[in-house]
Amino acid sequence: MQRRGGRRQGGDGDGDGVEAALDELYTTPPSRFVARREELAAAAGAEGRAEDARAVRAARRPSLAAWAANLLLRSEPQESRRFLELGRALREAYRGLDSAGVKELSVQRRRVVSELSRQAAHLAFEAGHRLSGAVQQEVEATLHAVLADQAAADQWAGGRLVSALVPPSEFVTGTAPSAGATPGTALPKAAPPSASPKAAPSSARAQDELAERRRERQRQLTRARTAAENAERRLRACRDRRIDADAELARAHARHDEARQRVTDAERRLRQLREEQRRAADEEQAAGQRSQEAAEALVRAEQEAREAAAELDRLSSRRS
Repeated sequence: MQRRGGRRQGGDGDGDGVEAALDELYTTPPSRFVARREELAAAAGAEGRAEDARAVRAARRPSLAAWAANLLLRSEPQESRRFLELGRALREAYRGLDSAGVKELSVQRRRVVSELSRQAAHLAFEAGHRLSGAVQQEVEATLHAVLADQAAADQWAGGRLVSALVPPSEFVTGTAPSAGATPGTALPKAAPPSASPKAAPSSARAQDELAERRRERQRQLTRARTAAENAERRLRACRDRRIDADAELARAHARHDEARQRVTDAERRLRQLREEQRRAADEEQAAGQRSQEAAEALVRAEQEAREAAAELDRLSSRRS
């Protein structure tokens, strides 16, 4: 599977389209992964992109921990980028540090990982999945691996982890890397100075070099400590902003619900008023009809009264 940001050349595929589809797929909750994969593959096939459809169908469903790590990367791009930068700084600082310095960095590193791990659990919960303790540990292990190993960092940065990553044991325990460590499993160690008698410096020069190496280790430790403290501070600030944003969202939900209720009440009252208006219009029409009938009856009664009066006058004149 091609990494995010790459483009295939040739064929009938749309590089941007399949990349976007895979990016979406690997942030889709695992419970919906297979169904969504089929939907995206079918859509690509319907558009005539058979190669893209095959690439989507070849995607493997991630574990819950891997999905949470992918979701963290996509949902918090700035913090994820800073975390990757922190990893580079820590790997540089670990080279040549003694055990005490490594342990000091490890304490700060664990706090940063713990903060991001909780953030990943929160994002997963919002997406409908509660992470168990075991899964949470796998997420933390993945983040430790990202800090410890460039290859692991590159995998996570692609946003399409299928399974959790495992950090080297030296990085987890906070001990200095062993001299025989292999690439990708432990942090490299600075090469020891040559032990050849011919190349041995004078005692004073050896002491100067030793002092310079110690100063350089201290500078590396200071840079790594500063990077870790800055990362912790940014994480706390982001968490505070997230809490504020969640509170504002809750208030906005409440205002929306209240406004919706007022609209519902107003619509119900409007329906009632319209019904009253309809009834009043019907009554007005009926009253108008009755008024018309009464007016006509009055005209007839007046006509009859005039005719009766005229008849009375006629009869009275005969008698006289």
